[in-house]
Amino acid sequence: MKKKLTAALCLNLCVFSGYAMATEEGETIDVALIGGGIMSATLGTYLEALQPDWKVNLYERLDHVAEESSNGWNNAGTGHSAFAEMNYTPQRDDGSVDVSRPPKITEAFEITRQFLSYQVLNGVMHDPGSFLNNTPHMSFVWGDDHIDFLRKRYEGMQQSSLYKAMEYSEDPEVIREWAPLMMEGRDPSQKVAATRMEAGTDAEWGEVTRQLISALSDKHDNFSLSTGSEVRDLERNDDGSWKVTWADLNDNNEEHSINARHVFIGAGGAALPLLQKSGIPEGNIYAGFPVGGQFLVTSNPEIAHRHHAKAYGLAASGSPPMSVPHLDSRKLDGQQRILFGPFANFSTKFLKDGSWTDLFGSMTTSNTLPMMKVGLDNFSLVKYLVGQVMLSEDDRFEALKAYYPEAKREDWTLINAGQRVQIIKKDPEKGSVLQFGTEVVTSQDGTMSALLGASPGASTAPTIMLGLMERVFPEQLASDQWQGTLKRMIPSYGQKLDGNEQLTNEIRAYTSSVLELGDTQPTAENAERIEALKARARGQEQGDEQVDDADSEQATETVENV
Repeated sequence: MKKKLTAALCLNLCVFSGYAMATEEGETIDVALIGGGIMSATLGTYLEALQPDWKVNLYERLDHVAEESSNGWNNAGTGHSAFAEMNYTPQRDDGSVDVSRPPKITEAFEITRQFLSYQVLNGVMHDPGSFLNNTPHMSFVWGDDHIDFLRKRYEGMQQSSLYKAMEYSEDPEVIREWAPLMMEGRDPSQKVAATRMEAGTDAEWGEVTRQLISALSDKHDNFSLSTGSEVRDLERNDDGSWKVTWADLNDNNEEHSINARHVFIGAGGAALPLLQKSGIPEGNIYAGFPVGGQFLVTSNPEIAHRHHAKAYGLAASGSPPMSVPHLDSRKLDGQQRILFGPFANFSTKFLKDGSWTDLFGSMTTSNTLPMMKVGLDNFSLVKYLVGQVMLSEDDRFEALKAYYPEAKREDWTLINAGQRVQIIKKDPEKGSVLQFGTEVVTSQDGTMSALLGASPGASTAPTIMLGLMERVFPEQLASDQWQGTLKRMIPSYGQKLDGNEQLTNEIRAYTSSVLELGDTQPTAENAERIEALKARARGQEQGDEQVDDADSEQATETVENV
C-alpha cells in the first residue's frame, strides 16, 4: 500500500508540474494535440470516449491550459447560437435579409449542449453553473432603417422551428423589462427595437477546457499532458507518421521528440506558423491577419445584477464580426460582471502571450502578395482598425453610453482581451480573400490537421471536431462502435433539428435539465423520453436507436461547415 501511495504521489507531482512522462523518447503515439485550448480538449475527450486504447499526448506552451483564446477574459463568453448576432444575417442589395446561416450555427450549439450534458452525466464535468449559465440573447437597434432590418430579420428567422420562441418588440416598456440599464436615461423620442431569446447562454470556455483536460489527465492512462512545452518543429517520417519536436520551457529549453500517427494543431493564433512548419501543401494557401480586442468591464454588483442579457448591436461598416458591439452579463471568476465591447486594437502578435515578430515570421513567398492584396481590397477594414486604434477614453465611454445611457466612468475599467488571427486564403478568381470564421485544414492523407480562424470557434467546438474526425478518421467514424458512442453522447446526431419543432424542444429540455439552465421545461409528452436519454447517456439503457420524431422522414448530417 505504501508503494502504491508513493507511486501515485509521484505521478501527480509529474502531471501538475507540467510534464507527465507517459511516453519514451522516440516512441510512436496515436495522436498529438498541440495547444491546450477548447479545441484540443474537445478532440481529446471525443477520442478517449471513442477509442480509449489510443495514446494521446497534449502539448501546451504555457504553464497552464486555457490561458489564451479559451480563457474567459479573452473572449466574449457567448454561447454562439446566432440568436442575436446580426452579422450572421446580412442585408441583401434588394433590402431583404439573408437568414440562411443562423440555423447551421444554432444546430452546432445544440450539439455543444448535448456534448456538455454527456460529460456531466458521466462525471467528466461537474457544477454546470461554473461554465454555462442561462442568459437571454438580445439584438438591439435604434433608428428607422435599423429597426426595419431587425423586423425583417425576425420575420425571416420565425420561418425556422429553431426560433419559434424568439420575441420581438418596438415597445420601450417591454424592452425596459428585458434590459432596464439599456433603457434608463434614454431619449424617449428615440425609436428602438429588440429581439430576445430566453434560451441564450453565457459560457466560460476556459472552465470547460480545464475540466475536460483535468478529467483526461486523472482518468485515462493513455493520455499525457505536457505544459510548459513548446512545439517547435513538425517533420514527416518515412512511414508517414510525424516527428514532433518540442522544448521543455521549464528545463532550459531542452528539446524532446515523439512520433505521432496523427497531429492536430489547435493552438489558436500559433496554428498557422506550425501548419507552415509541417510543409503540407494544403497550408501554403493561407496567411493570417491578427486583430486584438479590448473590453470595458464593471464588477460593481449594484450594476451587474441589474443586467441579465447579452445584448448585441450592429457592427460598424467594414469591421470584422468579432467587433460587433455588445453589452454582456458575464460570470467570471465566480462573480457577476458586465462587459462592453469589443474595441479592436492592432498588434503583430498572433497570441496574447506571443511575440511581436509573429506576423512577420508567418510571411512566406507564397502568401505575402495575397496579404498585400487583401489589404488593398479591404480598405474599409484597414480604415476601421486605424480608427479603433485612435479611440480615446472619451470615445470608448461614449460608445458604451449608446447602450447604457446612465453609465458612470468611475465604474468601468478597460481590459485587454485575446488575440485573433483572421484567415487570408488564396482564391482562384479574386487572388486572395479575407475570411471570417473558422476553417479546418487537413493533409491529403489526414495525418496532419489544423484549425485556423476565430468566431464562432469555442461555441461550436464539438461540431467542428466532428467534422475534423469525418475527414481524419473516416473508417473509424463509420464503425458501429464509434456510431453507437456518438449517438449516446449526442442524441440528435445524424438528424436535423431545423424543421422538427418537437425534436428541438425535446433536445433543449434534455440539455436544459442536465446543465441546470432552466430555459426549456419538459412537457408531459417528452418528460419520460428525456429521462430515457439521461439513462442512455450514462450507459444504463441498451440500444443504438436514434432519437427520432415519428413524423420526421428526413435525417441529414448534423455536421456542417460552420
